[in-house]
Amino acid sequence: MVQFRGVPLRQEGRIEPAAVGGPISPGLRNQLLTALRRVLPPAVRARIVAARRRFGLVWPRVGRVDFGSLRKLVPISTLFALDRGFPVERYYIEKFLAQHAGDIRGRVLEMGDSFYTDKFGGGCVTGSDVMSVVDVPGATIVADLTDAGQVADGTFDCIILTQTLQMIYKFESAVRELSRILAPGGVLLVTTHGISRVGRHEGVDFWGEYWRFTSQSARRLFAGCFGESNVRIEGYGNVLAACAALHGLASEELTADELDTYDPCFDVIIGVRAVKR
Repeated sequence: MVQFRGVPLRQEGRIEPAAVGGPISPGLRNQLLTALRRVLPPAVRARIVAARRRFGLVWPRVGRVDFGSLRKLVPISTLFALDRGFPVERYYIEKFLAQHAGDIRGRVLEMGDSFYTDKFGGGCVTGSDVMSVVDVPGATIVADLTDAGQVADGTFDCIILTQTLQMIYKFESAVRELSRILAPGGVLLVTTHGISRVGRHEGVDFWGEYWRFTSQSARRLFAGCFGESNVRIEGYGNVLAACAALHGLASEELTADELDTYDPCFDVIIGVRAVKR
């Protein structure tokens, strides 16, 4: 039986509330700590931290954390939770795309396949293209996204780029190309990993996995091409969701509140909506 801090999963597969925050929720705790940082001088904060360490005023006590089934050197699932249910990362990706489904219209480009174009675009899509760096079934454009000269400027009204940017070594060149082939007023929808295990390796797969982003780095990267006012960044995740994702637990094993509480210190997935000027 999978446990978190020694607490077993409930019969329907969710972690008991007592396992995730004790008497105070992580969100409220972070709000209180942020407020204290704003009002307390640095010297006072330093003395408080020193006193907590000296007298052991931390909870759980040091050395008393019960990791349960998570105290292991290999993940619970080595298949990104696909053998357990719907992955945590995919929960966030689809939440982001569902929120921006209205942008998936006109001529749409998606990387790898047209799964999300078909799922969220509906009747608003007038043309669907699939780009891949290698020739795969269903690909209408075989090109390197860092230098896709065969694609004309301003071709697409919407581009969907899920979980791809971290596997492009020259990611800045890819962002410039995405801006170039997007039509004026068109929308780019991107998701990428923040905290995650590495899923692609050079010498084993067709490509490697090179980067991890934060909401901060994503904002600066896309603002450079699209302008800061045309870029919206949405982060997803918290420490519990990050632990679950790293161990390959499925989204069904967490509650909606546990999944949807966002802590900016723990970006599991980052969503980017960028509009071409």
